[in-house]
Amino acid sequence: MTLDLQAAAITRFHDDSHARTGWPQSGEVHAQGLWHWIETNHRYNCLLWAEEDLARRRNVGDAEIAANKRAIDGFNQKRNDAVEKVDETILSSLDGVTALSSARLSSETAGAMIDRMSILSLKIKAMREQTLRTDADAAHIETCRGKLAKLIEQRSDLANCLDRLLAEAAAGTMYYKIYRQFKMYNDPKLNPQLYKASA
Repeated sequence: MTLDLQAAAITRFHDDSHARTGWPQSGEVHAQGLWHWIETNHRYNCLLWAEEDLARRRNVGDAEIAANKRAIDGFNQKRNDAVEKVDETILSSLDGVTALSSARLSSETAGAMIDRMSILSLKIKAMREQTLRTDADAAHIETCRGKLAKLIEQRSDLANCLDRLLAEAAAGTMYYKIYRQFKMYNDPKLNPQLYKASA
């Protein structure tokens, strides 16, 4: 059942994925149901992270950077699509819950919070790697240790907020809606630079 979902399990899943051989390039998504979309979201965040690094290179030609930018657009769209699927699946499991008249609207969805936890797992992984560098000075290592501690705290806080949102949604004291992204720049019917060019 969706509402058995716990933020601690999501955190473990995000961190364990980074250690999987071939992750995230293999393209394999093993989970089913809600976890399928959590895994898909995390996979595209990981692909985005790597592509964003590549897009900032200065020692390659413009064509390679353009290819990175196009990949980023595609990965970002799929990441956002997965967030919406996470929310659709969670809200579907709440169909039988009647929100109280005093229920508060959450401006952030559970899917958006899970997406942010995924990104924080990437930041934690990358910052931890900085603390282990042997080619950096002690000041850099110490600065990165401080940043790592702060990132871990931020993820812990966010995880607690997710657990509270899910519990309150199940109790009918809090609710949220899916806010569609409507990424216009990716749609050839909505981006004027695309539909004017095709005309």
